[in-house]
Amino acid sequence: MGRTLPSITQAFLAEQESLSRFRRALRREDQLALDDLLASARHHLAAAAYASHLLPFETLLLAMLVEEHKHVLDLQRKLEALIADTLAQDPPG
Repeated sequence: MGRTLPSITQAFLAEQESLSRFRRALRREDQLALDDLLASARHHLAAAAYASHLLPFETLLLAMLVEEHKHVLDLQRKLEALIADTLAQDPPG
């Protein structure tokens, strides 16, 4: 019989549990940031299941990175729109 691998959800929960002591050692604001990162990784569990060749923790880190990059891109778009609006209202020169 073949060996059964844990599902990505089980792997995620195990990784989250293994981080519990690390989380407790963080300041409250950092705990909240870590919780947000883990929540963002949780949103990508279905995609992570397709990446079964990667280690579960690597997959979770990549999912966190994707979410963080989405936030950066959103902020860049907002900043560019704000700059464009400012220049349209008060043209240089």
